Amino acid sequence: MKSLSSILSAIVLSLATMAFAQSDPQKSDAHKHEAQPPQAPRSESQKSFEKLKTLAGDWEGPVTVQPRVPGMENDGKPMHVSMRVTSMGHLLMHEMKSAGGADDPITTIYLDGDHLLLTHYCDAGNRPRMVAKTSPDGKTVEFDFVDITGNTQYGHMQHALFTAIDDNHHTEEWTFLLPGDKPMHAHFDLQRVIGKTGGR
Repeated sequence: MKSLSSILSAIVLSLATMAFAQSDPQKSDAHKHEAQPPQAPRSESQKSFEKLKTLAGDWEGPVTVQPRVPGMENDGKPMHVSMRVTSMGHLLMHEMKSAGGADDPITTIYLDGDHLLLTHYCDAGNRPRMVAKTSPDGKTVEFDFVDITGNTQYGHMQHALFTAIDDNHHTEEWTFLLPGDKPMHAHFDLQRVIGKTGGR
């Protein structure tokens, strides 16, 4: 039979082991919290992307085209634009649709490293990519052409500019290069459709 002192020693050792096991994860968590480096400041591209994501929702407004092209100004009917944040916050999807039109071109905006990129899936059958530059006040994000895949026989999108006026008003400028590199500019003056959020 074991002595009373050896039994007490075993109990004390067991209690000490349990107490250590319970306190160790707390110490470990506290150590992890202290060891985490401070977050790096956001880059201009990240700030611009966060600003553009606030445009998520449904928008409507007139479009003006220069030079004028019959049928391109939607006969005075408003253009509908829908923006949705998707892919766990990593992608802004932009769709434009004219009243009664069959076309539904899609544009995606996303970060690639320290660059903010736009890919336009054009109804002309091609996919131009553009890279962003921002204004000092952060209200405008301008995208310039980088490269393109697909058929360019009918021209391609060359440039895009987003300008935030306020929470419920923004403008978009799109430049399309026609065959022979003739630019056509489209100006969208868009108001938020209240009651629809488009994923915001």
